[in-house]
Amino acid sequence: MDRELTLNEIYRATHALKPILRPTHLVAAPAVRNDCEVYIKPENLQVTGSFKVRGASYMISQLSDEEKARGVIASSAGNHAQGVALAAQAAGIKSIICLPAGAPISKVEATRSYGAEICLVPGVYDDAYHKALELRDEKQMTFVHPFDNPLVIAGQGTIALEILDELPEVDSIIVPVGGGGLISGIAYAAKQINPRIKVYGVQAAGAPSMVKSLETGRIEHLDGVSTIADGIAVKQPGDLTYQLCCRYVDKIITVTDDEVCAAILLLLEKHKLIAEGAGAVSVAAAMFGNLPLEGKKVACVVSGGNVDVTFLNRFINRGLQKNGRQCTLSVELPDSPGQLLEVSKIIADLGANVTALLHERTNTNIDVKACVLRISMETRDRAHIDTIIKALESQGFKIKDVQ
Repeated sequence: MDRELTLNEIYRATHALKPILRPTHLVAAPAVRNDCEVYIKPENLQVTGSFKVRGASYMISQLSDEEKARGVIASSAGNHAQGVALAAQAAGIKSIICLPAGAPISKVEATRSYGAEICLVPGVYDDAYHKALELRDEKQMTFVHPFDNPLVIAGQGTIALEILDELPEVDSIIVPVGGGGLISGIAYAAKQINPRIKVYGVQAAGAPSMVKSLETGRIEHLDGVSTIADGIAVKQPGDLTYQLCCRYVDKIITVTDDEVCAAILLLLEKHKLIAEGAGAVSVAAAMFGNLPLEGKKVACVVSGGNVDVTFLNRFINRGLQKNGRQCTLSVELPDSPGQLLEVSKIIADLGANVTALLHERTNTNIDVKACVLRISMETRDRAHIDTIIKALESQGFKIKDVQ
């Protein structure tokens, strides 16, 4: 199992994975931006809903008969767990997955459905990881690392070969980055075939472990992470992935949670694709990031679609706000008859749709003879909101807050 990452290894992985993978052909995505050709690599449509099945399946396929007889073990908060479980099931071997006890029930049950034995560990991912290593030593099982393993990285690198097969003239590939396994495989493969291809990574602003590591020139460990993109909320990149990113990745940027929500909304509304936060960061980077993409052919890897549906509505609302499609204004106005009608008429004449109203008289930050009207509305974009605000102010209404 002590093998180095090579292009031949990635080609071998392509052949080994054919029986288990679902084809994820590139999708033209003109709605992302209009100054370049954007294509989506929809790994959210992959078996188990993410790219993770690639690396896990290839590593497991390379185990010796003796190693397969002992089984495999992994730790994960979601996508890697399902990838390892499915790969083990396909290989007919035992798998144990250690998950943090607070993992979403949907992800726990999805992992269990692929035949894995579940070990719920009190605490967070790090606790599950240490428990997995403990069980590995106790049971002599093989640990399937989520990113820092050359065979896992080779499996992820098959995505680059598929992109180049469909779009040989691709100029740039944008890839989500957590621990770095996905971008390491893609960047290594792409650069071996065509060194001129630019490979850009994207992390959540609340979990920039690889960004910080590249800035300081050494592997950094974050004290904490906070982002809706839980699939890439990794405190520390791997040793191997850090080295590969240093050598082959052109740039890694961060995006905010609001930008991620806007990307989730665009993918859902314009391309009928459901992406989780980690999967949508590549599209968010194309939409909002400072990357030289003008006039280029760009492939955005949407790495997964296992979004917790109980949060999907929140993500959509945040995305609507980010894009100026939803707005709440707090308007100070005289507490006298007819004021609400006048405000409503201005908004209606400008084509916005009022969705909620709150009339407040007890606000101590306004004139004693005034009141505050909180008015929520559906709008076209931020320019539309600005037009409404200017129209209200021109009629003497004071805008106290915009959300």
